[in-house]
Amino acid sequence: MPFKPYVLWVFLFFAVAVVLCTPFVGIQYISPRLLFSGVENSVEVKVFWQMRVPRTLVSFLAGAGLAMSGFVFQSMFRNPLATPFTLGISGGASLGAVLALRLGWSFVFLGMSSTVLCAFSGALGAILLVYGLTRLRGDFSTFRLLLAGVAVNAFFSSLILVVNYTANMHDAMRLMRWLMGALTVNGYRSVVHMAPFVMAGGGILLLFTRELRLISTGDALAHSRGVNVVAMRHLFFLATSLMVGSIVAICGPVGFIGLIAPHICRLMLGAGHRLLMPATLLFGGAFLTLCDAAARWVVAPAEMPVGVLTALLGGPFFIYLLLTTSDRHV
Repeated sequence: MPFKPYVLWVFLFFAVAVVLCTPFVGIQYISPRLLFSGVENSVEVKVFWQMRVPRTLVSFLAGAGLAMSGFVFQSMFRNPLATPFTLGISGGASLGAVLALRLGWSFVFLGMSSTVLCAFSGALGAILLVYGLTRLRGDFSTFRLLLAGVAVNAFFSSLILVVNYTANMHDAMRLMRWLMGALTVNGYRSVVHMAPFVMAGGGILLLFTRELRLISTGDALAHSRGVNVVAMRHLFFLATSLMVGSIVAICGPVGFIGLIAPHICRLMLGAGHRLLMPATLLFGGAFLTLCDAAARWVVAPAEMPVGVLTALLGGPFFIYLLLTTSDRHV
């Protein structure tokens, strides 16, 4: 498919439109006229500014961070099925966050809360474990990488079940709700906690887009162009762990965004990395924001956790990729 730079502007317009329009949508539609009517203490105005607007911002940040993380892993390992979810990174971050919640840890270190810090540590530990298991036999295979990710994710899931089983009824239900990926936001505290990590991690990835593009073509070629492949891999691992850890700590393990968004963007923009990274960022954020808006009314007046909806969409998409991807890319 020929490269079409103008499509990036379509992504930008689409993302801006979604962010501006989504807060008005819900079980009860809030008219824009009400916001400028001067009735500042009405319930609808408070719901709009204290719940819907911060929830939209959180969902966009989470979608953008997960989509960029999936894009980086697919490019770095040259495998279309590599995402934070399939590689067990979301599972490691979930285990760290669940332990912090279950043990009641409440502290702040270097600006990170205990839940975010534990989720970040779990994500980084999962990456090191999966990568170490893959290189255990001395060679590297993306097929073995995916198998190691599935095994590690299953192991972490079993540990999460053990932690959940030892909790009382109230904590068990709270943990189960969180594990479904619920964007329950009240106020801007979650935005303040998530934004620095997603922006820092995303900024690092955007800054080294050229190095990622060269690594995706092969380590030998990247070395010949002066890229320190080992250092870049470590930097990409750190940046993605920073984003995934903060997102999982606040939103829970929302899966498949890192799988769907990069592939749709590649279909529309081609395989070039120059504009594909920002397009993935914009589309991923807008896609999760739309999924969250749909989750609010699909079973109204109840609310479906957004992680359930993304799993319903991502499961068939994963099977499609598995059936259409050649063996040499798996």
